[in-house]
Amino acid sequence: MNMQEELMKMKILKKKKKNEFEEDEEETILPVSPTGQFFNSSSLSISILAVLETQIPIDDSHAITLLKDLFLPINPRFSSIMVTDNNGVKEWKKVKVNLNDHVTVPVFRAGESPEFYEEQFNKYLSKIALQELPLGRPLWELHIIKYPTTTVAGNVVFKLHHALGDGFSLMGALLSCLKRTDNPNLPLNFPSFRGEVKPGYQKQGIFQELGKGFSFLYNSIFDFGFGLVKSGVVDDGRTPVRSGESGVEFLPIDICTITFELDQLKQIKASLQVTINDVITGIIFLGTRLYMKEFGENLEKLDSSTALVLLNTRDIDGYSSVEEMVNPNKNKNTNTKWGNQFGFLHVSLPHLISSNVLNPLEFVFEAQRIIKRKRSSAAVLLSGKLLELMRKFRGPEVAASYIHGTLNKSSMTISNLIGPIEQCSLANHPCPGMYFMVVGVPQNLTITMISYMGKMRIAVGTERTHINSQKFKSCLEAAYDMIFKEGVL
Repeated sequence: MNMQEELMKMKILKKKKKNEFEEDEEETILPVSPTGQFFNSSSLSISILAVLETQIPIDDSHAITLLKDLFLPINPRFSSIMVTDNNGVKEWKKVKVNLNDHVTVPVFRAGESPEFYEEQFNKYLSKIALQELPLGRPLWELHIIKYPTTTVAGNVVFKLHHALGDGFSLMGALLSCLKRTDNPNLPLNFPSFRGEVKPGYQKQGIFQELGKGFSFLYNSIFDFGFGLVKSGVVDDGRTPVRSGESGVEFLPIDICTITFELDQLKQIKASLQVTINDVITGIIFLGTRLYMKEFGENLEKLDSSTALVLLNTRDIDGYSSVEEMVNPNKNKNTNTKWGNQFGFLHVSLPHLISSNVLNPLEFVFEAQRIIKRKRSSAAVLLSGKLLELMRKFRGPEVAASYIHGTLNKSSMTISNLIGPIEQCSLANHPCPGMYFMVVGVPQNLTITMISYMGKMRIAVGTERTHINSQKFKSCLEAAYDMIFKEGVL
C-alpha cells in the first residue's frame, strides 16, 4: 500500500469515526454564543416546535438511521450538551448520542375518528411545549405522531432549543433533511425577495443625503430610547391579548394555524405598492384589534400595545439554497452564518378607530410606515451592543433577565421565515404543509409564519386561560377578508 492509499484509508476511518459520533478531540468543546447563553438561563428557556405534516401514513422504522446519517452531522451542537467550565463560561461539549432517548412515538386510543386524533394532537403539542428539554443530553427531540387528523395522515414534530440557533439556522437544518418530491436529485428552490432598484431612480443630491443622515440618526436615537423604556420601565397594560401576569410561559397554550394563498397576498401587495410583509403585518395588526374589540376593548381607548417584530440581522435579503443556510462557509458567505442572528423591533399596534374600521387598508399602510422607518435606524444594532455590554460587565444572567423583561412587557411577538417553493418529502413521505412555533416565551400571544408551496402558513400560539384561540383565528381571517376586499376587489 503506497502513501496516498494509506492517507485515503485514514481519512475514511476518521470520517467513519465522526459518523459514529465518537468524541473528536478537536471538536469536543465549542463556545456557546452570547444569545445561546441568554436563551438557556435561569430567566429564559425558549424552544422552537417545527411541525412537518405528512401526506401518507408514517413509517418510523428508519427514524434512528435518518437522524444518525442526516440530522446529527449538520452541526456539532446537535450532538453536544451545554456545560459550564470552572470560570463559569458555558460551552458545548460533544457527547455520544443515544438517539432512542430523543425519539418519542405517542400512543393514543385506537379506532377513533380523525377529529378525535386532531384534538389529541393539539393537546400533545401543548404538553411538549411546556416541558423543558433535559440539560443532560443534546437539546432537541423528535416526536412522531402516526394518527390521521382531518387534514393530514400524520405529523412529525421537532423540538429544538433556541440556544442551538435561531429559526433561520434551525429551519435550514430541518430543510436539509428533506428532498424535493418531484425530483429528489434537484435542489430546493426559494422565492426571491432581493431588493431591486426602481425604474426612474436617480442619485440624490447632497441635501437629500444630509436629510437621510439626520433622519437615520434621529430614528436610531428615538427607537433605541423607546426600546429601553419599553424593556425596562413601561409595560403594555392588561388587554384581551395580554394578561399582565408573570409566569405565563409556564401556562398551557393552544396552537392553531391559518393558510393564505401567496398569489392573493401578492395581488394585495401589487395593488397597494407595498411588500408581502407589510400585508401580513397589517392583517395581524387589524385582526388583533378586531379581537380586542370583540372582547370589550374600547375603540376610543388609546392603549400602548406593542409587538416585538423579529428581524434577521444577517446582511441578506434572502437565500437561494438550504446549503446557504446551514453551511455558509462553503459558499464563502459569512452573512448567513449559523447561530442566533436576529434582533427585536418594538412596533406599536395601530389603533382601531372609526375611520380605519371603514378603511382597513390603513393598517397595511401604517405597518409599512412604522416598520420601514424603524428598519431605517440602528436601534437593533444598538440594542445588541447593549446586551453584549450587559453580558460582559454584569454576566449573561443579567442580560437574559433584560430580554425576559423585554418580552414580558410587550403584547406579542411576530416572526417569519421563507420556505421552499416545491413540495418536500421526508424519507419518501410527502409533506403537504409545515409550520413552526416559538414556545417558552413570557407572552400570552406569539405569531409565526412560513411560506411553502405557494401558501403562507400562519401559526398562532395563545395562552389558553386568557385568549380564545379559535376566536382570534376567526378575527385574523376577517381581517384578511376586509383587506383583500378593499385592496383588490
